[in-house]
Amino acid sequence: MDDVDDPAPSDFRALTEALKYCVLLHDARTFEILWANRAACDLLGWTVDELRPLKAPDMSKNARQYSRELGHRWLGHAVEHGISATEWCYRSRSGEEILTEAIAIRVELASRTAVMVQFRDIAEEKAVRRDLFRTESRLRAFLSGLAEGIVVLDDADRVLFASESAARLLGGGLPGADFTLYCCGGPVPEREGRYRFATPGGEPRWYAATCQHIEIESDLRGRMLLFYDISDRVRAEEQHRRDTQHLDHLARYNAMGDMAMAIAHEVSQPLAAAYNFVEGARGRLGSGDESVAWGLDNAVRQIERARRILGSLRQYVGRLEQSEQLSDLNAIVRDCVYFIELRAQEHAVAVAFDLTAEPLPVRCENVLIGQVVMNLAFNAVDETARLPDAERRVWITTRRSEDGRVELAVRDQGHGPPPDDRIFDGVFTSKENGSGIGLALSHRIVTRHGGRIGVRPNQPRGAVFRFDLPLADRQPGMPNP
Repeated sequence: MDDVDDPAPSDFRALTEALKYCVLLHDARTFEILWANRAACDLLGWTVDELRPLKAPDMSKNARQYSRELGHRWLGHAVEHGISATEWCYRSRSGEEILTEAIAIRVELASRTAVMVQFRDIAEEKAVRRDLFRTESRLRAFLSGLAEGIVVLDDADRVLFASESAARLLGGGLPGADFTLYCCGGPVPEREGRYRFATPGGEPRWYAATCQHIEIESDLRGRMLLFYDISDRVRAEEQHRRDTQHLDHLARYNAMGDMAMAIAHEVSQPLAAAYNFVEGARGRLGSGDESVAWGLDNAVRQIERARRILGSLRQYVGRLEQSEQLSDLNAIVRDCVYFIELRAQEHAVAVAFDLTAEPLPVRCENVLIGQVVMNLAFNAVDETARLPDAERRVWITTRRSEDGRVELAVRDQGHGPPPDDRIFDGVFTSKENGSGIGLALSHRIVTRHGGRIGVRPNQPRGAVFRFDLPLADRQPGMPNP
């Protein structure tokens, strides 16, 4: 292959003129401009001949840091040390100020020592840098003020990155640490959920965490966890759960009190009857009367009836834990009929039941919903007991509402609902010895089952207490009423 001839001196001039980098040539002693390439002339707006007589104030920004003395000092440093760099703001012929990155280099020419200044416009670059710095500062401020912590983990669950907020939540020393040491009683999060984190040896706290994979070019790649402290919320939920269990417990014992009154009344009758039958049988034993067997059989039946009642009570009160199941609201009401009618008979109140022909399936705790039915019915009976005998009537109805729910309503002809809108918060009662807790418990039970409870005036007078529950899907084999 033939050798390529070295460029001729004229070629070097052509190459210099083709440069996009601006070049000014200064005398090393006087710092006067000797020559400029085409890029410098185009940027500054002067020809080479027009540039030669110009001084620093003619072509530099009028600011202290671009004074003639500082310019000469910069060029002199290049003469002395061979090279010197600075930021210099030139002013073009049109008055435009051009911020540049300038490098001065001492060059030994054949005729003299010169300083070659290479410069380029960096105004746009500086603006981009300012924007990036401003954005970075804002992001840093946002991240440092976040309530959420951010960590990025590698495949071995080691921390590649931790935000300032993460360090504030879990302590320093996160970068490079094994994150499994911060997870209490569970694995490192791989999906959204609740987790317990703590600094090794520290007090665990609850956090809500979300996970996603990130890959920022070759700089950062792994599983990013975004988490924030929900310990106060978890404690509040736990307290609410305990309060709910306590109220359920009170509801059952409130029901037990009502049923105990009914049982005390009911059991006395079969036991008394059994006693009379047994006494009568005893009197006939000596005479050989055949009716003795009949009397003893009836005594057994009455005693068996009392036994069943007491067994039902033990089963009812013993169910203190939640046992939600698919039930028929009408069946729950029928289970309460005996106790409602017993209370009504004591006050000479007539109770009418109007239940739907088809089942009304609901998913609930039978005991609790039955207690709500009895609470509303007992209140209506007690309110009606104050009226004249002919007006002592209570209506209990069930129906399927148009919005896909099931409803029970208890109507009376008493004095109507109270004006106080806090009727269900446990402070209202119209009874002399009442506590007002029955309606509050009923409200809690119904709302916990996803239902609604309320009261409105009856027409022409009285009140209608009602509650509804979500309609459940009826399963095959569910009995008809």
